[in-house]
Amino acid sequence: MAKPSQDQHPENPKRDPEPGSNTVKDPDDWTTGEERMTGAQASYLKTLSEEAGEEFDPALTKAEASRQIDALQEKTGRGR
Repeated sequence: MAKPSQDQHPENPKRDPEPGSNTVKDPDDWTTGEERMTGAQASYLKTLSEEAGEEFDPALTKAEASRQIDALQEKTGRGR
């Protein structure tokens, strides 16, 4: 039996350039959104804050940090 070609399985999320809405979730819907921001978020947010000339707040939650990152990316033109 021949192996099916990869084109016959477009539902494979690894092959889909836009895998669907489940990969993007509003921070308000995160189950861990109220936890302290991650180290990666803190590092990137600190960099963006410096570039934007804004104060870095190390006490943000994951959800707050995500929203702040989005806002500062818009302001600085990074990451989009």
